[in-house]
Amino acid sequence: MQIIHNFPLMAALIAMIAAQIVKVPLHMIWSKTWDVGVAFSTGGMPSSHSAAVTSLAAAIAISEGLDSTTFAVAAVLSAITMYDAAGIRRHAGLHASFLNRLVKSTPSLLKESSGTELKELLGHRPVEVLAGAFFGVAASIVIYFTLYA
Repeated sequence: MQIIHNFPLMAALIAMIAAQIVKVPLHMIWSKTWDVGVAFSTGGMPSSHSAAVTSLAAAIAISEGLDSTTFAVAAVLSAITMYDAAGIRRHAGLHASFLNRLVKSTPSLLKESSGTELKELLGHRPVEVLAGAFFGVAASIVIYFTLYA
């Protein structure tokens, strides 16, 4: 049970799970539909990937300091993860959307396709990544002062 005392790990996991849960009411506010499945999908507001990595980096900064090697690794990991979420994965989702429309509009492609659509919501808009980053840092601060201080 020593793992529970690992503040950076617990902060990252809690931030990631909380960000996924928060997606459900936010989705309801914007779309006027209740969809619990949003909590188990990729994409959406806020980015749970961003929340997890920034929470990890913030927790390491709190526990080991901004000058630690571990914080440097976590900060670089955060930057790469957030760039990937807003860049590469988002573009893959846009490509999937285009390909799905192309297959639907071209009868010959429709016959040859497997019948399953490509998943379109893979990445995040930059605002979703930024919101996830703020969410993650805030989560680490709250978790530290409520559970570990």
